[in-house]
Amino acid sequence: MVPVVSATRPDDGERVLDALRRLIDERRTVVAGIDERVDRLAGLLSDFVLDGGKRMRPRFALAGWAAASDTDAPAPDEVVTACAALELIQACALVHDDIVDASDTRRGRPTVHRTIEAAHCNEGWDGDAARYGVSQAILVGDLALTWADEMFVTSGVPPEALARALGPWYAMKTEVLSGQMLDILAEASGATDELTPARVNRFKTAAYTVERPLHIGAELAGAGAETVSALREFGVAVGQAFQLRDDMLGVFGDPEVTGKPSGDDLREGKRTLLLARATALAPRPDAEFLLGVLGTQPDAATLERARSILVESGAVVSVEAEIDALTTRALDAVASDAISDHGRDTLRALAEAATRRRA
Repeated sequence: MVPVVSATRPDDGERVLDALRRLIDERRTVVAGIDERVDRLAGLLSDFVLDGGKRMRPRFALAGWAAASDTDAPAPDEVVTACAALELIQACALVHDDIVDASDTRRGRPTVHRTIEAAHCNEGWDGDAARYGVSQAILVGDLALTWADEMFVTSGVPPEALARALGPWYAMKTEVLSGQMLDILAEASGATDELTPARVNRFKTAAYTVERPLHIGAELAGAGAETVSALREFGVAVGQAFQLRDDMLGVFGDPEVTGKPSGDDLREGKRTLLLARATALAPRPDAEFLLGVLGTQPDAATLERARSILVESGAVVSVEAEIDALTTRALDAVASDAISDHGRDTLRALAEAATRRRA
């Protein structure tokens, strides 16, 4: 795996983790005062946030701050706290996404809703265990979203900086939810065009993972319009490349590295750009076979044939070329004097980590 830690200052990851731990521990005292059984559910959120993840969104937000800063000193604690709040939004999105996709594992472990379902079974409680698991996991995700807002607003950044950053903060949440809704719609409607997955990539992933975190960090630093524009252009390109890499890993990734079953995107019926391009390029029988695999539980031979079609159609080579082109476009966007030298170095490292990763 590409070492994401090296993409930012050596202590950024630990500082983000410390800020998250302080916030979660503080809020759990409130939950524990309500009921210790509810606190055990909150503990699942704590474990999910603190025990895994690449912290990509806080890192991009801190990179946005660095790109707009005239000093190469580490970001102040309050800025780190504000940027760390993005990890709680990511937790909400992943917990809910696993429910939508009916996923059993995340990061090589049972998903939150499956963990809660198993607890219901172990206790021998009444009612449907699967429904209980989903119901409680939805609320765990909602709790993460609530804590994210609280962490961001009470981070301690100056009021004028907070006021600037709230615009992209709110826009990001609307964009990612809209992108997720479009993603679900695409699966249900059987969309095979390239425009739909491109729009999903743009708003469910690019805006939320890279563009808006950079925008938020830049606004916290008081960036000018030229700097914000360059960062957003970089963010859209890297974010789209990030999702295209994710689409490749969803079919070809090593489960030992990704923490997800091999070929999971095909099982979940994901309407990705990789799939759309393959169905457009492949001979009709192969395209029909590929579409027939979506949303099923293919055996090893079927999965291997589906992968072969993706490769032989030229879709894989085409998507790899697009990842390279997007990465080049991103780096060109931040080559101007509007971006600080130390910020540019961080952005280059993060672009490499996001687009060349194996998980």
